[in-house]
Amino acid sequence: MNRLESSTGLAPTTAGVTVRLTTAQALVRYLAALHGRDADSDESAPLFGGVFAIFGHGNVAGLGEALYGIRDELPTYRAHNEQAMAHAAIAYAKTHMRRRMMAVTTSIGPGATNLVTAAALAHVNRLPVLLLPGDIFVSRAPDPVLQQLEDFSDGTVSVNDCFRPVSRYFDRIMRPEQLLTALPRAIRALTDAALCGPVTLALPQDVQAEAYDWPLAFFEPREIVFRAPQPTDDELMHALDAIEAAERPVIVAGGGALYAKATPELLAFADKHGVPICETQAGKGALPWNHPLHLGPAGVCGSTAANALLREADLIIAVGTRLQDFTTGSNALFAHVPILSVNVNTFDALKGNGLEVIGDAARVLDDLSFGLEDWAAPEAWTLRARDVAREWVDIVSRITDARQPPEGRLPYDGEVIGAVQRSSPLSARSDIVVCAAGTLPAELEKLWRTETPGGYHMEYGFSCMGYEIAGGLGVKMARPDREVIVMVGDGSYLMMNSEIATSVMLDAKLIIVLLDNRGYGCINRLQQATGGAPFNNMFDNCVQGKHGAPTVDFAAHARSLGAIAEHVADIAGLEAAMERARAADRTYLISIDTDHTRTTDEGGVWWDVAIPEVSTREAVREARSGYESAIVGRKARNTPV
Repeated sequence: MNRLESSTGLAPTTAGVTVRLTTAQALVRYLAALHGRDADSDESAPLFGGVFAIFGHGNVAGLGEALYGIRDELPTYRAHNEQAMAHAAIAYAKTHMRRRMMAVTTSIGPGATNLVTAAALAHVNRLPVLLLPGDIFVSRAPDPVLQQLEDFSDGTVSVNDCFRPVSRYFDRIMRPEQLLTALPRAIRALTDAALCGPVTLALPQDVQAEAYDWPLAFFEPREIVFRAPQPTDDELMHALDAIEAAERPVIVAGGGALYAKATPELLAFADKHGVPICETQAGKGALPWNHPLHLGPAGVCGSTAANALLREADLIIAVGTRLQDFTTGSNALFAHVPILSVNVNTFDALKGNGLEVIGDAARVLDDLSFGLEDWAAPEAWTLRARDVAREWVDIVSRITDARQPPEGRLPYDGEVIGAVQRSSPLSARSDIVVCAAGTLPAELEKLWRTETPGGYHMEYGFSCMGYEIAGGLGVKMARPDREVIVMVGDGSYLMMNSEIATSVMLDAKLIIVLLDNRGYGCINRLQQATGGAPFNNMFDNCVQGKHGAPTVDFAAHARSLGAIAEHVADIAGLEAAMERARAADRTYLISIDTDHTRTTDEGGVWWDVAIPEVSTREAVREARSGYESAIVGRKARNTPV
């Protein structure tokens, strides 16, 4: 075989030709050569939008040098926190509906373990990210190397073994040529609709730098075609029988409906067959908020409309949802009725012990609609759905149109959400709101209005505090033409805010609306709702030294990271500040004090949070009694009639 000594400038004819590259150089060249497209489209784009990197001794000499050599084809971005940069990469992929993604590289020690939380987040949410942590020397010449964990009984263990349970595919590259099989497998896991999730390729630092004569054909441009499994005829026939027998069907649309780009099919199915639709956190935005058969969100953060009809339903059509406990009300809301689950993932389709149709949401909905011909849900059911959907729209309008809190009270999340949306008459069509953990996801799922798939970006599968700003950065990198609004509580902000500086550095403007309730208000309320005393959540009920609780000037802090920032006193001040933020040329933070005791009363269902069986406190004993009654009720509701 012929060999090209140069590590740059690939020859146009590759048959029988090799090129001498290091493992790291080969890896990044392979990634740069990949493009992706949908099966029904002729348009393709680079599969990888770039690499986030924080360099250390475990990756700077190998991957660092390799990335420098290919920086014009595969850009490298510097971040300030390893977990945060992985969150940004995950958000980038989510915004691209899993059609584009990023890689992330770190050194071998705390840099690597900082990625574990993000890997779990991507795993839970079925989102692709390629993790490339440095690893210890295969040669063991320096042993232990700086930052190396030593297992007293297993010499093969490194901290990267932590990634095994939170990766869809894991490999440790012990020889350069192992990439020839590992990389195609890794890309398959990242791009397969059913397998999709995080991939970890642990890269020992000596192997990164080792050279090998690679087949030049390995680096030829190639196209990944995104496709999904299609249902069998038997699955479709059983599904059609179930739907035709139903008198009160309800669709629950999850994230899979968005990733399948199934909005047109959802709209067509609802309109033709009169079947109402509700949504999950991940599925919000798959249907425009103002569609007459849109019931709003389901479950614990759900609307009065959705939860009422889910209780009355005789068939649940679960489209692309993993049916987690917030959607199902801890399996109390609709487990008493049959579930028809449409999903690309057989593991998710099995949930609920119902019928399963394995396939792409758009294709399955289209096939079902064709098979149903002129069938429609009973007119009375469709009319009832329209009525309760309209009532919910009125409830949301009443809450978000409020300009003033009650006398003597601070504004709460719902009023802040209304002010943010009012700040632009086009917000429902153009803004992307980003959030994650705490009270805000519940309020946003109920109250935020979007007409655009992807206009609502929520990380609630892992409910990871600290995702918000980093996730907003990834969203903005994916959609630089859109206004990205990050809504975050003070607790999450204090956990992770460093990527404000990255957003300024990259001209990736964010509008950050920070709701300061002086602690972990969400968990404080849950603590009391389960009989607990206010304890260790709010600044005023935790252990303090002689200087007391801190008074954090969030605006000053954001300015120190390069953002424009201000604190506002009320809703009117927030609306004025939003105008200034929209006109600004870089990241803009607005902080506002909010009431941690107030939430939206309308909607919601029971959520199973176990309460101690034994306590010396009467409040806990009373809460336990109520909990036991709820468990009995759940069992009764889940018993088929």
